[in-house]
Amino acid sequence: MKIRCPVCKSTKFKKNGHIHNGKQNHYCKKCGRQFVKEPKQKLISLEKREYIRKLLLERIPLLGICRTMEVSLRWLLSFMVSEYEQLPNDLNYHASLETDKLLIWSIESEVDEMWSFVGSKENKQWIWIAMDAKSRQIIAFYVGDRSQASAKKLWDSIPISYRDKATFYTDDWQAYKAVIPEERHHVVKGKSNHIERFNCTMRQRVSRLVRKALSFSKKLSNHIGAIKYFICNYNLERALLV
Repeated sequence: MKIRCPVCKSTKFKKNGHIHNGKQNHYCKKCGRQFVKEPKQKLISLEKREYIRKLLLERIPLLGICRTMEVSLRWLLSFMVSEYEQLPNDLNYHASLETDKLLIWSIESEVDEMWSFVGSKENKQWIWIAMDAKSRQIIAFYVGDRSQASAKKLWDSIPISYRDKATFYTDDWQAYKAVIPEERHHVVKGKSNHIERFNCTMRQRVSRLVRKALSFSKKLSNHIGAIKYFICNYNLERALLV
């Protein structure tokens, strides 16, 4: 049976590499459609999708997931973006309990920033993170440069209950002093050890944050999405321990 373009029915085409499962890909010279002979739709089971969700939380390159789970990179990227779009803005953070008479525990937060990049190391993207010191859940994060403006973006994303009541511990970076009220801002060495440990966990678990690797982000939106994806799942795990 003669191969024809499924759109314009033209027989004028050329070979154009292979798709993820090894089948010959063709390119129609008339309308530009790419197609394969006798295409078969490959359905990804719910069980495999759930397993892929777990793999996205580990230090595994996207192509490694494709090889292991036998899915195409195009499908994985689409699936990954759809998962990022469903993430809650509250990062799955469970607030400390309060009563009318008593705050069950004093509110303290550790704040820090860590270096990353998108596309190339010249495009530096700093990850600003605020953590609840008691539960060690992440209450807010922001990705941007290392300026005062980015520190202000992080501050604006912190829940109002923390901005009004919490004590914040940071390093001696000048940007913090400009946005955190002086009476509740403390530069104390050793008081940010929990968030620094979390930064290390992020670098160990999120492959695109590893300093010397090929798994860096190519798009800022996916970079932010991967960080948010990890934080949301991290908060769920921490909430079970509180």
